[in-house]
Amino acid sequence: MKAWAPARLFALALLCAGAGLAHAGDADANSPGSLLAKYGVLQDSLRHNQFQRPLTLDSSETPGGVTGDIYALVNYPFATVRAALKSPGNWCDILILHLNTKYCRASMAGQEAVLNVSIGRKYDQPLDEAYRLAFAYRVAAQTPNYLQVRLNADEGPLSTRNYRIVLEAVPLKKGQTFIHLSYSYAYGLVGRIAMQAYLGTIGRAKVGFTVAGTHPDGRPLHIGGMRGVVERNTMRYYLAIEAFLGALSAPPQAQLEKRLHDWFAAVERYPRQLHEMDEGAYLDMKRRETRRQQPRLPAIGPT
Repeated sequence: MKAWAPARLFALALLCAGAGLAHAGDADANSPGSLLAKYGVLQDSLRHNQFQRPLTLDSSETPGGVTGDIYALVNYPFATVRAALKSPGNWCDILILHLNTKYCRASMAGQEAVLNVSIGRKYDQPLDEAYRLAFAYRVAAQTPNYLQVRLNADEGPLSTRNYRIVLEAVPLKKGQTFIHLSYSYAYGLVGRIAMQAYLGTIGRAKVGFTVAGTHPDGRPLHIGGMRGVVERNTMRYYLAIEAFLGALSAPPQAQLEKRLHDWFAAVERYPRQLHEMDEGAYLDMKRRETRRQQPRLPAIGPT
Protein backbone atom coordinates (compact mmCIF):
# COMPACT_ATOMS: atom_id res chain seq x y z
CA MET A 1 0.00 0.00 0.00
CA LYS A 2 1.22 3.44 -0.84
CA ALA A 3 2.31 5.48 2.19
CA TRP A 4 -0.07 8.32 3.11
CA ALA A 5 0.24 11.21 5.51
CA PRO A 6 -1.06 10.09 8.93
CA ALA A 7 -3.73 12.77 9.03
CA ARG A 8 -5.19 11.76 5.68
CA LEU A 9 -5.04 8.05 6.48
CA PHE A 10 -6.81 8.55 9.80
CA ALA A 11 -9.51 10.61 8.11
CA LEU A 12 -10.10 7.65 5.83
CA ALA A 13 -10.13 5.29 8.80
CA LEU A 14 -13.13 7.17 10.11
CA LEU A 15 -14.99 6.24 6.93
CA CYS A 16 -14.39 2.53 7.32
CA ALA A 17 -17.16 2.27 9.85
CA GLY A 18 -19.44 4.45 7.88
CA ALA A 19 -21.44 1.67 6.45
CA GLY A 20 -23.31 3.97 8.40
CA LEU A 21 -24.60 2.76 10.16
CA ALA A 22 -26.32 2.38 17.03
CA HIS A 23 -24.51 2.98 19.95
CA ALA A 24 -22.47 -0.21 20.14
CA GLY A 25 -22.78 -0.28 23.90
CA ASP A 26 -26.55 0.03 23.70
CA ALA A 27 -27.13 -2.45 20.91
CA ASP A 28 -27.93 -5.39 23.18
CA ALA A 29 -30.75 -3.40 24.77
CA ASN A 30 -32.35 -2.56 21.43
CA SER A 31 -35.69 -4.13 20.59
CA PRO A 32 -38.79 -3.34 18.53
CA GLY A 33 -40.42 -1.92 21.67
CA SER A 34 -37.56 0.43 22.50
CA LEU A 35 -37.24 1.60 18.89
CA LEU A 36 -40.98 2.31 18.66
CA ALA A 37 -40.75 4.19 21.96
CA LYS A 38 -37.93 6.28 20.49
CA TYR A 39 -40.13 7.03 17.50
CA GLY A 40 -42.78 8.38 19.86
CA VAL A 41 -40.28 10.61 21.64
CA LEU A 42 -38.89 12.03 18.39
CA GLN A 43 -42.20 12.99 16.76
CA ASP A 44 -41.62 16.74 16.96
CA SER A 45 -37.96 16.49 15.87
CA LEU A 46 -38.90 14.37 12.87
CA ARG A 47 -41.44 16.97 11.75
CA HIS A 48 -39.35 20.09 12.40
CA ASN A 49 -35.63 20.03 11.64
CA GLN A 50 -32.92 21.52 9.43
CA PHE A 51 -32.81 18.52 7.08
CA GLN A 52 -36.20 19.06 5.39
CA ARG A 53 -36.94 15.35 5.81
CA PRO A 54 -38.13 13.20 8.77
CA LEU A 55 -34.69 12.65 10.27
CA THR A 56 -32.71 13.38 13.42
CA LEU A 57 -28.92 13.26 13.72
CA ASP A 58 -26.86 13.18 16.90
CA SER A 59 -23.26 12.50 17.85
CA SER A 60 -21.14 12.13 20.96
CA GLU A 61 -17.44 11.98 21.79
CA THR A 62 -15.45 10.44 24.65
CA PRO A 63 -11.68 10.67 25.31
CA GLY A 64 -11.18 7.42 23.39
CA GLY A 65 -13.97 7.16 20.85
CA VAL A 66 -16.87 8.66 18.96
CA THR A 67 -20.45 7.73 18.07
CA GLY A 68 -22.99 8.92 15.53
CA ASP A 69 -26.74 8.16 15.32
CA ILE A 70 -29.49 8.77 12.81
CA TYR A 71 -33.18 8.07 13.38
CA ALA A 72 -35.30 8.43 10.26
CA LEU A 73 -38.70 7.68 8.79
CA VAL A 74 -38.59 6.16 5.28
CA ASN A 75 -41.52 5.81 2.91
CA TYR A 76 -41.01 2.14 2.14
CA PRO A 77 -42.84 -0.88 3.62
CA PHE A 78 -40.97 -2.78 6.28
CA ALA A 79 -41.01 -5.95 4.18
CA THR A 80 -39.14 -4.09 1.42
CA VAL A 81 -36.61 -2.61 3.87
CA ARG A 82 -36.03 -5.94 5.61
CA ALA A 83 -35.53 -7.85 2.37
CA ALA A 84 -33.09 -5.22 1.08
CA LEU A 85 -31.00 -4.65 4.20
CA LYS A 86 -30.63 -8.26 5.39
CA SER A 87 -28.49 -9.12 2.37
CA PRO A 88 -24.70 -8.58 2.70
CA GLY A 89 -24.36 -8.11 -1.06
CA ASN A 90 -26.86 -5.26 -1.00
CA TRP A 91 -24.78 -3.53 1.66
CA CYS A 92 -21.90 -3.43 -0.80
CA ASP A 93 -24.18 -1.70 -3.30
CA ILE A 94 -24.93 0.82 -0.54
CA LEU A 95 -21.37 1.35 0.65
CA ILE A 96 -19.89 1.87 -2.82
CA LEU A 97 -21.98 5.04 -3.25
CA HIS A 98 -19.73 6.83 -0.76
CA LEU A 99 -16.88 8.83 -2.32
CA ASN A 100 -14.19 7.06 -0.30
CA THR A 101 -15.39 3.47 -0.79
CA LYS A 102 -13.25 2.09 -3.59
CA TYR A 103 -14.35 -1.55 -3.45
CA CYS A 104 -16.75 -3.84 -1.59
CA ARG A 105 -17.34 -7.56 -2.03
CA ALA A 106 -19.36 -9.89 0.20
CA SER A 107 -17.93 -13.34 0.83
CA MET A 108 -18.28 -16.23 3.27
CA ALA A 109 -15.71 -17.19 5.92
CA GLY A 110 -17.01 -20.54 7.13
CA GLN A 111 -20.57 -19.86 8.28
CA GLU A 112 -20.00 -16.12 8.62
CA ALA A 113 -20.52 -13.42 5.99
CA VAL A 114 -17.73 -10.87 5.53
CA LEU A 115 -17.72 -7.55 3.70
CA ASN A 116 -14.28 -6.93 2.20
CA VAL A 117 -14.07 -3.15 1.85
CA SER A 118 -11.34 -0.90 0.48
CA ILE A 119 -11.29 2.74 1.58
CA GLY A 120 -9.30 5.41 -0.18
CA ARG A 121 -9.18 8.95 -1.52
CA LYS A 122 -12.28 10.70 -2.84
CA TYR A 123 -10.83 10.52 -6.36
CA ASP A 124 -9.78 7.59 -8.56
CA GLN A 125 -7.23 5.35 -6.94
CA PRO A 126 -5.69 1.90 -7.57
CA LEU A 127 -6.91 -0.70 -5.11
CA ASP A 128 -3.40 -1.50 -3.91
CA GLU A 129 -3.17 2.05 -2.60
CA ALA A 130 -6.41 1.79 -0.60
CA TYR A 131 -6.83 0.55 2.96
CA ARG A 132 -8.53 -2.82 3.31
CA LEU A 133 -10.98 -3.54 6.09
CA ALA A 134 -13.03 -6.68 6.74
CA PHE A 135 -16.43 -6.36 8.44
CA ALA A 136 -18.00 -9.42 10.01
CA TYR A 137 -21.64 -9.22 8.94
CA ARG A 138 -24.66 -10.84 10.57
CA VAL A 139 -28.38 -10.41 10.89
CA ALA A 140 -28.67 -10.24 14.70
CA ALA A 141 -32.50 -10.24 14.76
CA GLN A 142 -35.16 -10.76 12.13
CA THR A 143 -38.89 -11.04 12.82
CA PRO A 144 -42.05 -9.84 11.04
CA ASN A 145 -41.75 -6.62 13.10
CA TYR A 146 -38.04 -6.03 13.62
CA LEU A 147 -34.67 -6.17 11.88
CA GLN A 148 -31.21 -5.69 13.35
CA VAL A 149 -28.05 -5.95 11.26
CA ARG A 150 -24.50 -5.72 12.65
CA LEU A 151 -21.14 -5.11 11.04
CA ASN A 152 -18.09 -5.49 13.28
CA ALA A 153 -14.40 -4.85 12.65
CA ASP A 154 -12.00 -5.21 15.56
CA GLU A 155 -9.06 -3.35 14.02
CA GLY A 156 -8.47 -0.40 11.70
CA PRO A 157 -5.50 1.79 10.71
CA LEU A 158 -3.52 4.01 13.07
CA SER A 159 -4.72 2.43 16.35
CA THR A 160 -8.42 2.68 15.49
CA ARG A 161 -10.39 -0.33 16.70
CA ASN A 162 -13.71 -1.77 17.82
CA TYR A 163 -15.85 -0.60 14.92
CA ARG A 164 -19.38 -1.57 15.90
CA ILE A 165 -22.09 -0.80 13.32
CA VAL A 166 -25.77 -1.53 13.88
CA LEU A 167 -28.89 -0.88 11.85
CA GLU A 168 -32.40 -1.38 13.24
CA ALA A 169 -35.81 -1.09 11.58
CA VAL A 170 -39.45 -1.47 12.64
CA PRO A 171 -42.69 -1.16 10.65
CA LEU A 172 -45.06 1.76 11.09
CA LYS A 173 -48.58 2.41 9.86
CA LYS A 174 -49.29 3.61 6.32
CA GLY A 175 -46.54 1.47 4.84
CA GLN A 176 -43.62 3.35 6.40
CA THR A 177 -40.55 2.14 8.29
CA PHE A 178 -38.59 3.69 11.17
CA ILE A 179 -34.83 3.21 11.00
CA HIS A 180 -31.99 3.66 13.47
CA LEU A 181 -28.55 3.85 11.86
CA SER A 182 -25.45 4.35 13.97
CA TYR A 183 -21.80 3.55 14.38
CA SER A 184 -19.08 3.84 17.01
CA TYR A 185 -15.35 3.17 17.16
CA ALA A 186 -12.38 3.74 19.42
CA TYR A 187 -8.88 5.10 18.83
CA GLY A 188 -5.60 5.27 20.71
CA LEU A 189 -2.85 7.85 21.06
CA VAL A 190 -1.56 7.52 17.49
CA GLY A 191 -5.06 7.98 16.12
CA ARG A 192 -5.72 11.00 18.30
CA ILE A 193 -2.50 12.72 17.20
CA ALA A 194 -3.23 12.01 13.54
CA MET A 195 -6.76 13.30 13.87
CA GLN A 196 -5.55 16.51 15.47
CA ALA A 197 -3.24 16.98 12.49
CA TYR A 198 -6.12 16.38 10.06
CA LEU A 199 -8.44 18.80 11.84
CA GLY A 200 -5.71 21.43 11.86
CA THR A 201 -5.01 21.18 8.12
CA ILE A 202 -7.25 19.72 5.39
CA GLY A 203 -10.17 19.24 7.77
CA ARG A 204 -9.99 22.66 9.38
CA ALA A 205 -12.93 24.24 7.53
CA LYS A 206 -15.22 21.19 7.55
CA VAL A 207 -18.27 21.13 9.81
CA GLY A 208 -21.06 18.81 10.86
CA PHE A 209 -24.79 19.39 11.19
CA THR A 210 -25.29 20.07 14.90
CA VAL A 211 -25.72 23.78 15.61
CA ALA A 212 -23.52 24.73 18.56
CA GLY A 213 -24.32 28.48 18.60
CA THR A 214 -24.33 31.47 16.27
CA HIS A 215 -21.71 33.59 14.53
CA PRO A 216 -21.59 37.34 15.32
CA ASP A 217 -23.60 37.97 12.15
CA GLY A 218 -26.34 35.57 13.24
CA ARG A 219 -25.43 32.64 11.00
CA PRO A 220 -25.58 29.20 12.67
CA LEU A 221 -22.31 27.90 14.09
CA HIS A 222 -22.01 24.22 13.23
CA ILE A 223 -19.99 21.77 15.25
CA GLY A 224 -16.59 20.73 13.90
CA GLY A 225 -13.87 18.36 15.09
CA MET A 226 -14.44 14.63 15.52
CA ARG A 227 -18.18 15.04 15.88
CA GLY A 228 -18.31 16.93 12.62
CA VAL A 229 -16.50 14.07 10.85
CA VAL A 230 -18.89 11.52 12.33
CA GLU A 231 -21.99 13.50 11.42
CA ARG A 232 -20.95 14.03 7.80
CA ASN A 233 -20.32 10.37 7.18
CA THR A 234 -23.37 9.18 9.08
CA MET A 235 -25.46 11.35 6.77
CA ARG A 236 -23.66 10.13 3.64
CA TYR A 237 -24.37 6.51 4.48
CA TYR A 238 -27.96 7.15 5.47
CA LEU A 239 -28.51 8.84 2.11
CA ALA A 240 -26.92 5.80 0.46
CA ILE A 241 -29.49 3.55 2.12
CA GLU A 242 -32.30 5.78 0.90
CA ALA A 243 -30.87 5.83 -2.62
CA PHE A 244 -30.64 2.04 -2.63
CA LEU A 245 -34.24 1.62 -1.46
CA GLY A 246 -35.48 4.19 -3.95
CA ALA A 247 -33.83 2.41 -6.88
CA LEU A 248 -35.50 -0.94 -6.20
CA SER A 249 -38.55 0.15 -8.18
CA ALA A 250 -36.45 0.65 -11.34
CA PRO A 251 -35.65 -2.17 -13.79
CA PRO A 252 -32.58 -4.13 -12.61
CA GLN A 253 -30.40 -2.80 -15.43
CA ALA A 254 -31.27 0.80 -14.47
CA GLN A 255 -30.86 0.55 -10.70
CA LEU A 256 -27.16 1.41 -10.48
CA GLU A 257 -27.53 4.63 -12.46
CA LYS A 258 -30.55 5.64 -10.41
CA ARG A 259 -28.68 4.99 -7.15
CA LEU A 260 -25.72 7.07 -8.28
CA HIS A 261 -27.80 10.02 -9.48
CA ASP A 262 -30.12 9.96 -6.46
CA TRP A 263 -27.28 9.76 -3.93
CA PHE A 264 -25.42 12.66 -5.49
CA ALA A 265 -28.58 14.80 -5.66
CA ALA A 266 -29.36 14.04 -2.00
CA VAL A 267 -25.83 14.92 -0.86
CA GLU A 268 -25.90 18.20 -2.74
CA ARG A 269 -28.89 19.32 -0.67
CA TYR A 270 -26.32 19.90 2.12
CA PRO A 271 -23.38 21.55 0.30
CA ARG A 272 -21.92 23.20 3.42
CA GLN A 273 -21.21 19.80 4.91
CA LEU A 274 -21.12 17.31 2.06
CA HIS A 275 -20.10 18.83 -1.28
CA GLU A 276 -16.80 17.45 -2.59
CA MET A 277 -16.92 17.23 -6.41
CA ASP A 278 -19.14 17.81 -9.41
CA GLU A 279 -21.64 15.20 -10.58
CA GLY A 280 -19.81 14.22 -13.75
CA ALA A 281 -16.60 13.37 -11.90
CA TYR A 282 -18.55 11.40 -9.28
CA LEU A 283 -20.50 9.38 -11.85
CA ASP A 284 -17.39 8.55 -13.91
CA MET A 285 -15.49 7.40 -10.84
CA LYS A 286 -18.29 5.28 -9.44
CA ARG A 287 -19.07 3.60 -12.75
CA ARG A 288 -15.45 2.45 -12.94
CA GLU A 289 -15.39 1.33 -9.31
CA THR A 290 -18.60 -0.68 -9.59
CA ARG A 291 -17.30 -2.41 -12.72
CA ARG A 292 -14.08 -3.22 -10.87
CA GLN A 293 -15.88 -5.06 -8.08
CA GLN A 294 -17.95 -7.28 -10.40
CA PRO A 295 -17.00 -11.00 -10.42
CA ARG A 296 -14.55 -11.84 -13.17
CA LEU A 297 -15.83 -14.39 -15.71
CA PRO A 298 -13.72 -17.45 -16.50
CA ALA A 299 -11.78 -17.47 -19.72
CA ILE A 300 -13.55 -18.99 -22.76
CA GLY A 301 -11.79 -21.53 -24.95
CA PRO A 302 -9.11 -24.20 -24.49
CA THR A 303 -6.90 -23.97 -21.44
